[in-house]
Amino acid sequence: MGKPSPEKTPIREQSPKERIKNFNEVPFGYSPEEAILEAKRCLQCKNKPCVKGCPVEVDISGFIKAIAEGDFLKSIKILKEKNILPAICGRVCPQEDQCEKVCTLAKIGEPVAIGRLERFAADWEAEHGKIEIPKRPQSTNKKVAVVGSGPAGLTVAGDLVKLGHSVTIFEALHKPGGVLIYGIPEFRLPKAIVMREVDYVKKLGAKLTLSFVVGKLKTVDELLKEFDAVFIGTGAGLPWFMNIPGENYNGIYSANEYLTRSNLMGAYLFPEYDTPIVRGKQVAVIGGGNVAMDSARTALRLGARHSMIIYRRSRVEMPARIEEIEHAEEEGVEFNFLTLPVGYHADSKGWVKEMECLKMRLGEPDASGRRRPVPIEGSNFKIPVDAVVVAIGQSPNPLVPSTTSGLETGKYGNIITDEQTGKTSKRGVFAGGDISTGAATVILAMGAGRIAARSIDKYLRTEE
Repeated sequence: MGKPSPEKTPIREQSPKERIKNFNEVPFGYSPEEAILEAKRCLQCKNKPCVKGCPVEVDISGFIKAIAEGDFLKSIKILKEKNILPAICGRVCPQEDQCEKVCTLAKIGEPVAIGRLERFAADWEAEHGKIEIPKRPQSTNKKVAVVGSGPAGLTVAGDLVKLGHSVTIFEALHKPGGVLIYGIPEFRLPKAIVMREVDYVKKLGAKLTLSFVVGKLKTVDELLKEFDAVFIGTGAGLPWFMNIPGENYNGIYSANEYLTRSNLMGAYLFPEYDTPIVRGKQVAVIGGGNVAMDSARTALRLGARHSMIIYRRSRVEMPARIEEIEHAEEEGVEFNFLTLPVGYHADSKGWVKEMECLKMRLGEPDASGRRRPVPIEGSNFKIPVDAVVVAIGQSPNPLVPSTTSGLETGKYGNIITDEQTGKTSKRGVFAGGDISTGAATVILAMGAGRIAARSIDKYLRTEE
C-alpha cells in the first residue's frame, strides 16, 4: 500500500453562478468510487485520535474501514451505533475543529474527509432503502418527556427508546427538528434530510407531539406528574440586538426571524409560499459566525444585488467554518472587516436606508483569546442599505426556565446543569444543548443529549 494522498478527495459542487439562483444543496456528495478512494487514505491508527475528538464517540476508523472495503451497509450500522443523525452531522458539524483536527494525516497534509464520508454512508443507506430499525427491547414501563426536537432532544429520545423507555417529544413549532429546520438553510441542510432523520427516531419508537408549547400548554412541573423524568432541550431562541439608535426601523431583522421566515415558513419557495420577507437589494448582515454566513447567502438567493458581512474584527477571528466563509466569498458576499455599526437612518416611511459605522483596530486579546476590537475615533462613515440582519448571537429561550419551579439558571438565562450528567437542580429534570451552554454546535448538543440519556436511564432504574 502506497503513501496516502496529502489532499482530500475533492467533492463536486454546484458552480457559484448557478447556486446563487437556487436553494439546492451546494455539494453533490461523493460517488461510491470517490468515497472508497477517500476512505483508503485513513491510516487506521491504533490509538484512534479521531474518536477522542468526536463528542458522540463514533467509531470513526471502523466506519471508514468498512467504506474502504466497499461494505457501505456495515459502515452505516457502525455509525448509527453512536450517531442517530449521521446525514445531518455529515453536512453541518465542524469536523475541522473536532475529529478531523486531531486526524494523524493532518500532520502531513489534509485530514481524512470524515464528514464527507459520514454523509456518503447516510445518503447511500437512504438511496438504497437499507434503513434498518433495531428491535425494541423489553419495556421498562418508565416514561420520559423530551421538551424540544432539536439535535439534543432527538439524541436523548433515540437513546432512551433503545434502552426500553417510553419517550414523548414535545415540540413548540409545527415541524420537528428545532434549529435544524428553522435555522439552517436548504442549500446547507435540505429539509427532506432532517425529516428523514426525525422519521428514523419515530420508527425507533419515540412519540412526537407538535405545536405544543411547554411553559404555556403545560409546565415542566405538570409534565412531572405524568412522566418519570423530563429532558429540556429548547435551544437558544432569544436573539441578541446591539441596542443602537434606529434598530427598530422597518427592514431590520434578527437572524432568527429572517432565517425562520425563509426556512421554516418557506419564503425561499415563493410563490408556492407567500411568506413576507424583505427582499432587499443592499443587505447588510452583522456578525461573523455560521448564522451570519447563512443569512448573507440567503439574501443573495432572495435577490440581493449586494450582500455584505459587517464584522468588527478581522477575517482571522471569524468563528464561522472556513468552508462557509469560502462558499460565501465564491458567491459574491462582500466582507467589511474591522467595521462596527453604531446607528441607522430611515426614510420618511420608517424604512432603513443607511447604516452608520465606525472603523476599528485590533487591540490586546480578550477573554475569548481573540484580539479585542477598539473603535477609531472620528472614523464614522455610512453604508446605504435597505435590509439588515443582526446575527451577533442568541440566548437560551426563557419560557421553560421561567415557568419551572426550583430550576437554577445562570446570568444569561441558561439552565445550570452538571456537565457529566445533564442533571439540573430539580429532581427528575435534565437538560442539554444550547439551553444550558448558549448557542453552540449541533454535535455538541447531541453529545450533551447522549450524556443526559445515560444519566436519565440510571435515574429511572435506580431512582438516584
